[in-house]
Amino acid sequence: MSTPGADAAAEQDLDPAEVRQVLTAGELTITGRITNASNATLYGTVALDGVTLNCVHKPVAGERPLWDFPNGTLASREVAAYELSQATGWRIVPPTVMREGPWGPGMCQLWIDTPDEDDHDLLALLPEDFDDDPADQTAAQWRPVLAVELGDGRPAVLAHKADERLRRIAAFDAVVNNADRKGGHLLVGITEPDHVYGIDHGLTFNVEDKLRTLLWGFSSEPLGAEVREVLERLDRDIASGELRGRLGGLLHAGEVAATRERIKELLDTDRIPGPEGRRRPVPWPPF
Repeated sequence: MSTPGADAAAEQDLDPAEVRQVLTAGELTITGRITNASNATLYGTVALDGVTLNCVHKPVAGERPLWDFPNGTLASREVAAYELSQATGWRIVPPTVMREGPWGPGMCQLWIDTPDEDDHDLLALLPEDFDDDPADQTAAQWRPVLAVELGDGRPAVLAHKADERLRRIAAFDAVVNNADRKGGHLLVGITEPDHVYGIDHGLTFNVEDKLRTLLWGFSSEPLGAEVREVLERLDRDIASGELRGRLGGLLHAGEVAATRERIKELLDTDRIPGPEGRRRPVPWPPF
């Protein structure tokens, strides 16, 4: 869907701090609702000092109660995911803030402009024997996730690209304990066609293991130098840096401590975690 969100921010030469200022202090006008979302997800604009950006607003009052997450905390978890994303330097989560809206407090996130067809070629349904030939270089570009059956009864494999951008997101999801990494939560914008965003992070930072994702294709692979360096920096920042304070204002102390424990476990095992031993490793629906 092409609308003036991230494109407008780029065209007006706004840096991330300026975008956050507009999201936080701008006049919020709601123009619609995204009807296929589980919780109240509103579409609108924020305007400040001549700058207008499109945004997504999720009021706390519109959150559906869940048995495994404390009531009224999903919006703050979205903001916490943004703060941790910024600390990684990977910019996975679009600018996201907490602010007051027409229905009370909630999160407000920059809308990411995507092509009308929204086809980013990061996921695919492939023939079940797509990787049988080790000499086939095309097969090396994909990581299988799960076996599926097509509408006509043919077996197939759901796979994702063997892409470093997705690999970073897989590591990020392991840190924030993302329980809902669906295919539709991966966005490639018009302004930055080489960048992959992740959205919808309300189901994160639980103290219990909740990791559910479509990016299991990287499981058991070594972290690699870049991911290790980022995780080591996050560990220090949560232990005594600014990130500790920012997360502490959005999450319970136990959730912050559990985040650091997950980082330490990733560093100790030096592996991207896999689905083994998880009762529900894939979110439903997957897209």
